[in-house]
Amino acid sequence: MAVGERDLEDAILGLLDRRAAGASVCPSDVARAVHPDADEGWRELMDPVRRAAARLAARGQVEITRHGTPVDPARARGPVRIRRPA
Repeated sequence: MAVGERDLEDAILGLLDRRAAGASVCPSDVARAVHPDADEGWRELMDPVRRAAARLAARGQVEITRHGTPVDPARARGPVRIRRPA
């Protein structure tokens, strides 16, 4: 099953819709949600999920955070979270 860019964007927004206001999701949560076998293979989706989050951030639909502080998606290194803008 091929996972497209739009699938990842929809998964990010869908997971955020099911969380409390102000809550965030980890890119791995998104990857696991869209991969047909959540135990294996989801790691290959980590970079595409981060790129999908960056596109949503560019449109103002989400923020990428590190330690709770918004960061530039292009410069973010290490663990990040995705949340709706405050």
